[in-house]
Amino acid sequence: MSDDLKNDDLTERRETMEEADVLLIGGGVMSATLGVLLHQLDPTLKIQIVEALADVARESSNPWNNAGTGHAALCELNYTKQLEDGSVDISKALDINEQFQVSKQFWAYLTEQGILGDPRDFINKVPHMSFVRGKGNVDYLRKRYEKMQAHHFFQDMEFTDDPKTVSEWTPLLTQGRNPNEAIAATRVQSGTDINFGSLTRQLVEYLEAKENIKLATNHIVKDIKRKKDGTWQIKIRNMGRGINRKIKAPFVFVGAGGASLPLLQKSDIPEGKGFGGFPVSGQFLVCDNPEIVSKHEAKVYGKAAVGAPPMSVPHLDTRVIDGKKTLLFGPFAGFSPKFLKSGSLLDLPGSVSISNLIPMLAVGKDNLDLTRYLIEQCMLTDVDRIDTLREFFPEAELEDWRLEIAGQRVQIIKKDEEKGGVLQFGTEIVAAADGSIAALLGASPGASCSVSVMLEVISKCFPDKLDQWGDKLTSMVPGFSKNMKEDVMTYREIRKKANDVLGI
Repeated sequence: MSDDLKNDDLTERRETMEEADVLLIGGGVMSATLGVLLHQLDPTLKIQIVEALADVARESSNPWNNAGTGHAALCELNYTKQLEDGSVDISKALDINEQFQVSKQFWAYLTEQGILGDPRDFINKVPHMSFVRGKGNVDYLRKRYEKMQAHHFFQDMEFTDDPKTVSEWTPLLTQGRNPNEAIAATRVQSGTDINFGSLTRQLVEYLEAKENIKLATNHIVKDIKRKKDGTWQIKIRNMGRGINRKIKAPFVFVGAGGASLPLLQKSDIPEGKGFGGFPVSGQFLVCDNPEIVSKHEAKVYGKAAVGAPPMSVPHLDTRVIDGKKTLLFGPFAGFSPKFLKSGSLLDLPGSVSISNLIPMLAVGKDNLDLTRYLIEQCMLTDVDRIDTLREFFPEAELEDWRLEIAGQRVQIIKKDEEKGGVLQFGTEIVAAADGSIAALLGASPGASCSVSVMLEVISKCFPDKLDQWGDKLTSMVPGFSKNMKEDVMTYREIRKKANDVLGI
């Protein structure tokens, strides 16, 4: 069946219920993960999923709209800052690695239960590498390696400053490079590449097959209002038929990617006041040339340019999408006022309110380096992009690469008593005090840590159920009740089981 015919059929998925126990806004990996978790914890829950596009996983979860990195802090240098005294802080790397382990545990459980099919359809083993140039950066990478490798999360990490060894790990990094240039790399062979689109579709297909779970695609949320009894009334519009419907639910989760901010604003909860969003678009160079692709088997991350946002750390990646290997390099940042790839040019101006105006102005004033960086990125030519790629792959040629437009990311702007407002990278759950509504804001490492983030939603919004659900949560996610950072043997046992099930 052609994609066009398939998409036409998908516009007919318009199942809605007047009253639900749980309403999930957005058909990406976050909503899908929360839906499966809640269904496993309480199969009687009536769950409604609403997606604005004709199918799920079309925005940030789409494999071509993200880098597919299973973010475990193995290679991402922005998670290991060098402090003023020269030491390296790995605390954030430990947190992110633990969160990714939790994701793998849940995926392994779902695989064992037959909810997910062949793991190779969504997760594949691809080594994660960090790569730096110049003596100062080599010294930093060595310190980072020594600090990380001493912890059991990263004991498999390797380090080299020998060009021959780097060439053995992945030849493209040294082909045509000056042999006298100071370079260094680290490698963890247990890294992964993930097709979050495939994962999301499998999770939604499982949910959609349940009688008490409904999916409505091509439906846009027009309004969110709290009723006098404390429940929420959501007005949605069937875009294909031009019909409005209302759904009532005591709990709402907003996992709509960049669109989460304006939907949070519609809820008018006090906890959502003062938040703003700064959209950043992305582009990647993609190579399908089998001769080149065969010479690179890794995700290789470098250091971000001065003034660049963390999500713009350059990396040369092996990708496995629908069984086919390609190479991807980027991202190249750009600016668009859209909050979604399929969004409106009015998204950014429409999000400005009295409560977030000062934080947004403050962020604009304090982030001139970022503004300058985005302007420079928008002016890049094809030749400029290839020149940037040649810092990783010196013999890269323009004719072997094509430009792919990636997804939109909306970084969080929030109030700050001292500065007025700050630009925050990462993700954040904003929940009402009574736990009746929660929204996910922000971007990377989002999808990789989706299970931990959704467990946080459950903890915040269903606190009275945690004792009742504790045993089931531990069976699905063994690390939920364990301290994997300190309990070495338990960590190794849990990690090995998950990796074995997932085949990584």
